[in-house]
Amino acid sequence: MGISLVVADDHPLISEGVESLLRQEPDFTVLRRCRDGEETLEALRELRPDVLILDLRMPRMKGLAVLREMRKERLPTRVVLLAAVVEEDEVMEALHLGVSGVVLKDTPPQLLLQAVRKVHAGEQWLEKQSFGRALQKMLRREAGARQVAGILTRREIEIVRLVTRGLRNKEIAEKLFIDEGTVKVHLHNIYEKLGVCGRPALVRYAEDKGLA
Repeated sequence: MGISLVVADDHPLISEGVESLLRQEPDFTVLRRCRDGEETLEALRELRPDVLILDLRMPRMKGLAVLREMRKERLPTRVVLLAAVVEEDEVMEALHLGVSGVVLKDTPPQLLLQAVRKVHAGEQWLEKQSFGRALQKMLRREAGARQVAGILTRREIEIVRLVTRGLRNKEIAEKLFIDEGTVKVHLHNIYEKLGVCGRPALVRYAEDKGLA
């Protein structure tokens, strides 16, 4: 069974090179080459390709914004990111948004072909260099967040998140429409439950558990 693809990259040399590489494979069909995020979304809606090869940094809607819109519209296309550099935060968000693979632009071409086939088959292609640490960090944070959810109430978690953003008690009270004294009581209970002492320790705990 053939694999239909859309290639999205604003650099002509990269996109033409990728398209040429893919067209050499008898089971691959490149349906369209896109130069920006909006054009990419239009192609996905119209053509419904099996796999999208997506650059993160494009004009008129960046790669992550495309992924968010794909998730919102429940577009079924699987995604392989093709990037020169991938920041850890970008990787974590991309994973949350359902990306199945990532290939760095300096990777040997054969690995891109392998990644596309693996992703099309419903598997993941996560290169250690770009995804390894970020994936481990994400899984650790998700486990930490679940652990905290079993200790703190929903309101207490809300207050912890506001503390990590640097808000003081009065600002938290105004934002949540409660008394400043109530915020102090909540913080006291949070410190007791988590076994931390003071705001700096709470912020470090929240960052480690993925609440920040």
